[in-house]
Amino acid sequence: MVDYHAANNQSTGGPQTYMEQENDWDRDLLLDPAWEKQQRKTFTAWCNSHLRKAGTQIENIEEDFRDGLKLMLLLEVISGERLPKPERGKMRVHKINNVNKALDFIASKGVKLVSIGAEEIVDGNAKMTLGMIWTIILRFAIQDISVEETSAKEGLLLWCQRKTAPYKNVNVQNFHISWKDGLAFNALIHRHRPDLIDYDSLRKDDPVTNLNNAFEVAEKHLDIPKMLDAEDIVNTARPDEKAIMTYVSSFYHAFSGAQKAETAANRICKVLAVNQENEQMMEDYEKLASDLLEWIRRTIPWLENRTQEKTVKDLQARQEDFRDYRTVHKPPKVQEKCQLEISFNTLQTKLRLNNRPAFMPSEGRMVSDINTAWHTLEGAEKGYEEWILSEIRRLERLEHLAEKFHQKAAIHESWTDGKEAMLTQKDYETSTLSEVKALLRKHEAFESDLAAHQDRVEQIAAIAQELNELDYYDAASVNARCQKICEQWDILGSLTHRRKESLERTEKQLESIDELYLEYAKRAAPFNNWMEGAMEDLQDMFIVHNIEEIQGLITAHEQFKSTLPEANKEREAIQAIQAEVQKIAQSNGIKLSGANPYTTITPQSIDSKWEKAMAMVPQRDTALQDELNKQNSNDSLRATFAKQANTVGAYIQAKMEEIGRISIEMNGTLEDQLTNLQEYQKSIMSYMPEINKLEGYHQHIQEALIFDNQYTSYTMEHLRVGWEQLLTTIARTINEVENQILTRDAKGISQEQLYEYRASFNHFDKDHSGALKADEFKACLISLGYDVENDKQGDGEFNRIMGIVDPNNTGFVTFQAFIDFMSRETTDTDTADQVIASFKILAGDKNFITADELRRELPPDQAEYCIARMAPYAGPDAVPGALDYMSFSTALYGESDL
Repeated sequence: MVDYHAANNQSTGGPQTYMEQENDWDRDLLLDPAWEKQQRKTFTAWCNSHLRKAGTQIENIEEDFRDGLKLMLLLEVISGERLPKPERGKMRVHKINNVNKALDFIASKGVKLVSIGAEEIVDGNAKMTLGMIWTIILRFAIQDISVEETSAKEGLLLWCQRKTAPYKNVNVQNFHISWKDGLAFNALIHRHRPDLIDYDSLRKDDPVTNLNNAFEVAEKHLDIPKMLDAEDIVNTARPDEKAIMTYVSSFYHAFSGAQKAETAANRICKVLAVNQENEQMMEDYEKLASDLLEWIRRTIPWLENRTQEKTVKDLQARQEDFRDYRTVHKPPKVQEKCQLEISFNTLQTKLRLNNRPAFMPSEGRMVSDINTAWHTLEGAEKGYEEWILSEIRRLERLEHLAEKFHQKAAIHESWTDGKEAMLTQKDYETSTLSEVKALLRKHEAFESDLAAHQDRVEQIAAIAQELNELDYYDAASVNARCQKICEQWDILGSLTHRRKESLERTEKQLESIDELYLEYAKRAAPFNNWMEGAMEDLQDMFIVHNIEEIQGLITAHEQFKSTLPEANKEREAIQAIQAEVQKIAQSNGIKLSGANPYTTITPQSIDSKWEKAMAMVPQRDTALQDELNKQNSNDSLRATFAKQANTVGAYIQAKMEEIGRISIEMNGTLEDQLTNLQEYQKSIMSYMPEINKLEGYHQHIQEALIFDNQYTSYTMEHLRVGWEQLLTTIARTINEVENQILTRDAKGISQEQLYEYRASFNHFDKDHSGALKADEFKACLISLGYDVENDKQGDGEFNRIMGIVDPNNTGFVTFQAFIDFMSRETTDTDTADQVIASFKILAGDKNFITADELRRELPPDQAEYCIARMAPYAGPDAVPGALDYMSFSTALYGESDL
């Protein structure tokens, strides 16, 4: 037999076949007798439920459709359309023509009839007739069923699962054995008409009673004819799936009104879920912003604390605390700040995509407020670090000056010890002429010594003044000691003057004086003072910061050593004077008293000091060489840090330029761009060990108290800021792509549209800044067909658009704002009117809704969410407990206040 309809559809290129698996009715495969029986009964009842509308019915499904008349009538009833006029003849050809007209009509609805021909129907082929009726049921009773973007069989199964989910002992997984115990049928009825079924009285072990109860109630109260016998279902291991689907589809259509309410409830649930998610994101932002601002508020006073420490060790402890803050406490806060900006941008994007008003954080918690506070924090941080370094220098200087002050003061006090007693004695009154002359010469030598010590006193006073100016913590004791030295010095000057006057008066009466002793005293005193000064210089502490300074000290020391031969000659000459005195005394038989009457400086003390000074020279050599080695080491640290810093700085600069190009020249799908950016972010984070290595070098630099570096222009602070900016930039770029994906998915924008928008945006972004100026944006709009020419009407339209894309009047339009505007112009979103219409369906067309109705139609959490926020309804038709869903719906979209 020629398959007329298959050939007809092939030749005309008809529409896509519907449920080809279900239509693939194998003409040679025998039906299970039980299934065939169930299909006959179910399909006959289904056909009669429609034919009775035309005042007729069938008794035998394969016999009554043979002439094609009732088949055409059935199709007219279920489709609401007129078929071609049937042929009334009784001949076989007339019947075939009528059946073909019916089959042609079925095929015109997009149904491919496989292996079903008019001849089989006319010949009363039961299997082919049942297959044809099943195809009609699929097309006109099941095809249009749609639940949550699924259709036909899957949609009907999902509808059954959702409706029966709350009922115990019901688990609908298919259209055969899941229905054998009858509980699923009863659950469907009870869900929509609880007044018709006492569900709790049903027992799972009594399927026949359950099935009969459901079938009888459906026939009596729901106008659904009984299509199956309970015994046929129970006694069959696996009921016929097509019979069950046909029967269940009648329940679906009977409850189609309730389905509309469910759709309305789904829309409201979706809107409320979005609102709840946005509110949670707002709360999370507020808390994170509050915590971060509180941490900044607590940290800034600590960074602004300028309480001075007494020692370098105490200040270094504070420096260590600051280093812990930089490496341990601050990095998590940098991440929190970045996450806060990302969360804020994501929230604003979601609000725009869902047609919600923009989120305005609490006062003082805007992203700009946080950036301002962060800028203040970094300013305080920079100031604190500079203060610590300057304080270390100051304290080092203070400790060095204090040590020098006490050293010089001790030497001076040692020298002045007993001088007052010497100057106030009256020994010249009982002395001989030679003794008086000796006393006078001695006094002259003392005056020379006194004048030589004047420089030391001035140095002590100058050091004390500098300690006061640098705010030395023990300045009081320094001032007291300096005051005592100065007062004693004035007394010594006054006593020296009076004694000299007394000796000069006596000198006229006394003439004898020992010239040799006098010459010895005059030369020994300055030489002795020179040795004391040399010893003081050799013991003098020094502090240097670079190689040039230590080399200068070494050069000065070498110059000092070059003067030692001349100094030794002077020492030998002084000792020769003393030897000459001894020779003259021996030659002339003079008995010396053993002491030079003009000075207390003995040859032995000169030799002793000379030996001490000579011993100090190699010690000074060693100390200077050690310091030179230290400065060479410090210079090596500078070079190591500079090499790493120059590498890191160039890397950061290159990556910043590279991410700028990537953000403008993005290619591929948004998902590809996001994947590439995330991989790029990982590659950047893999560079972190180099940053840590540089931090380690920087720590060595600080520990060595190195304050300058001529090998590089980079500082650790600059590199830290650059690294943080690099991480923040890549995170913001990733966030921008994520928001574009959100926009594309929410608005249905195709990838080609996004490419077109990006190409237009980049074309007019002449400076590649990632934002369009107002004139660039206008040119872009004109290129896209918008009427914003330079006239009154065009300017008005352009100002309206600028108000949308640049609400803060910055004068720039970002790509995200451009995408949001274009998606809003080309797609549709939920509106307040749509939500109001959905609530109106749930409320049974009333102007208000009750709490019971909300709890019945919505999930518990969203029902309670609405009840808590809806204002009482105050209209003339209000009833107790009436709620105003209209004002609630407009508030969701920012058109009124909740």
